[in-house]
Amino acid sequence: MIAPGTEPGLWQTACALVTRDLRLLWRRRGDALQPLLFALLVVVLFALALGRESSLMGQVGAAVLWLAVLLAGQLALDSLFRSDAEDGSLEQWLLAPVPLAWLVLVRVLLHWATTALPLIAITPLLVEMLHVPHDQLPILLASLLLGTPVLSLIGGVVAALTVSIRRSGILVALLALPLYVPVLVFGAGSVGAAARGQDPVGALLLLAAGLVVALVLAPLATAAAIRISLS
Repeated sequence: MIAPGTEPGLWQTACALVTRDLRLLWRRRGDALQPLLFALLVVVLFALALGRESSLMGQVGAAVLWLAVLLAGQLALDSLFRSDAEDGSLEQWLLAPVPLAWLVLVRVLLHWATTALPLIAITPLLVEMLHVPHDQLPILLASLLLGTPVLSLIGGVVAALTVSIRRSGILVALLALPLYVPVLVFGAGSVGAAARGQDPVGALLLLAAGLVVALVLAPLATAAAIRISLS
């Protein structure tokens, strides 16, 4: 038993969980690269399909990048909590001396950092492949930085609801994709507004508001879904 007054704090628990997950991720680094490779494949195939239509690619390139990032995140979504449920770690989360919502938030943010963040980092390269105008790049990066964490937080709720169901990959996608639509619309729409000479700040502010709401409510909903799935 842990002596009174020696329970680990929030940051100690978060660091321990992140360290463990990164070690496991390094052991399965081949699987960890799948979302990045999938997004690259989508962009390359789209560029090859349009061929020399550089003007058309520039018009829809931002939407393609958003769609590639969204679908790439789906690849790792089913395994967000599944391995912990299979080895019994998820039950230990319920007994941890820190709120379950905190552990969930750490796991989801790490999922975002290992799936969406590398794609955002190479976005300038992908923009060149799709002939997206350079003046749209700052808006595209801002929309991705605001919108992709919302996708991960929403996906965490869906993954927690289906964690006790085997082979639920298709079910997770079917449940998550409709919830992703508003984020996709405002994310790609902000870049489209900038391309038409309109003000993209409104769409970005809506994404920022959605991120704040998701950061507060999504971990609580995910924690409740885990308790329901394990009961």
